[in-house]
Amino acid sequence: MSRPTVLSTPPVTESAALSPLLLPTVLTGVFITILDFFIVNVAIPTIRADLGAGSAAIEWIVAGYGLAYGSGLVLGGRLGDLFGRRRVYAAGLLLFTLASLACGLAGSPGALITARVVQGLAAALLTPQVLAVIRTAYTGARQARAINRYALTMGLAAVFGQLVGGALIEADLAGSGWRACFLINVPIGIAAFALTLRHVPESRPGGTRLDLGGAGLITLGLVALLLPLIEGREQGWPAWTWVSLAASVALLLLYARRSHPTPLIDPGLFRERAVTVGLLAQLAFTMTMGAYFLIFALWVQQGRGLDALHAGLLFAPIGAGYLAASLLAPRFTRRFERQTIALGAVLRAAALTLLLALVAAGAPLGAIVPVLAVDGFGMGLALAPIMGTVLARVTPHHAGQAAGVLTTTQQVGNALGVGIIGVIFFGALGGGPAHAFQHGLIYLAAASLGLAAIVQLLPTRR
Repeated sequence: MSRPTVLSTPPVTESAALSPLLLPTVLTGVFITILDFFIVNVAIPTIRADLGAGSAAIEWIVAGYGLAYGSGLVLGGRLGDLFGRRRVYAAGLLLFTLASLACGLAGSPGALITARVVQGLAAALLTPQVLAVIRTAYTGARQARAINRYALTMGLAAVFGQLVGGALIEADLAGSGWRACFLINVPIGIAAFALTLRHVPESRPGGTRLDLGGAGLITLGLVALLLPLIEGREQGWPAWTWVSLAASVALLLLYARRSHPTPLIDPGLFRERAVTVGLLAQLAFTMTMGAYFLIFALWVQQGRGLDALHAGLLFAPIGAGYLAASLLAPRFTRRFERQTIALGAVLRAAALTLLLALVAAGAPLGAIVPVLAVDGFGMGLALAPIMGTVLARVTPHHAGQAAGVLTTTQQVGNALGVGIIGVIFFGALGGGPAHAFQHGLIYLAAASLGLAAIVQLLPTRR
C-alpha cells in the first residue's frame, strides 16, 4: 500500500483514499488513555498489598496520571500543529505503551508513580491529535459521524473501565494480578503504532514556531489549577491548595496579557460564540460525569456491599444507554440541533432525580437498572454534539489548538466536579452511604439542568 496522502491547510478534499482503518486506529489511543483513568481504581487494594504502598503513594498513583495528562494537553495539541499530528500521535502512543510496560513491571510505589506520570504525559501528546486528525481528514456528515464515534469511544472507556479492571484482576492471567491492568496496553499499543504509520495521514499547518514562554506559563498555570482540585479534598483543603489556585489565576492571566506572533492558544479561537459557549457546556457536562461515577461506585460498594467486579457490572446499563444514544445522536442533532444537548441534559436530570427517590426508598438494585440506562442515554445525547459544536467552528489550521483546549476543559471539569462532589458526599457521609449519595445526586441533577440552560446560548446553525 502507498504511503498516506499528506493533508495541507486547508484540508484536501475527502476521498476514498482515506484508509478505513484510520478512525479505528486513532480511537484506539483514545480508548486506552481514558480506560487508564478508571481501570486503576479497582486495582488500588491489590497494589497497596503487593507493593506496600502508603496512602500518599496510592493518591499519587491515581493523581499523577491525571495531573500530567490534564496539564499537558494544550501543549500536546500545539506540538501536533507544529510537527505533524500523525508524528506526534505515534510518538505519544509509543511512549504510552512503554510507560504501561513500566507500570506493569514496577517493583515499588515510587517506580509505579513515575511510570504513571510518564503515562499521563504520553496521553497528553496523543489525545489532542485524534480530534485534530478527525477535523482535518473528514468533512461534512463523515466528520460528524467520526466525532460521534470519538465520544462513544471515550464514554465506553470511562463507563466500563472499572468492569475491565475487575475482570482482569479476577482472571489473574499468568499470576499477573493488578499488573494486567497496565500490561494489557502493551500489545494494543504496539498494534496501534504499526497501524498509525501506515493508515493515518499526516497533517501540519507549518510556517509557525513554538512559543516556549507561553508554553511554560500555561503548563504551570494548569498544574497550579489541577493539583489542588485533584488533591485538595483528600487533604482537607489546606492553605497551600488556595495559594495554588490563586497562583493558577495569576499565571493564566499573565499568559493572556503577553503577546507572541504564534501563541500557544490563538485568541481568535474564542471570537466565535459557538466555541466559547461550547467549551462552557463541555465544562458543565464533565463536572457531572466523573463525579457521578465516583459516588456511584462508592455507594454500591460501601452502601450495598458489592465487590469491585459486581460493582463494575452495574455500570453496564449506563454503558448500554450511552451506546444507544451515541448511535442515534447524529439523527437527533440534524433535527433538533443544539436542543439535542439540552434534551440529553434534561433526561439526565430526570433520571438522577428518580434514582434519588429509589435510593431514599431503599429499592432493590434491580429496580434502578432502567434508570441507569436512561441516564446513560442522556450522557450519550449530550457529549458528541458539544464536541462537534466546538470543532465545526475552527479552521483546520487551529485544529490541534482547539482539540487541546477542548480536552483540557474535559480534564478541568472532571477534576472540579470530583472536588465539589467530594465535599458534598463526604460531608454527608455521617448519615450513611445512601444519605451521602442522595446529597450528591441533588447536585448532579441541578448541574445537568444548568447545562440545559447554557446550551440556549449557542447560536443556531448558520
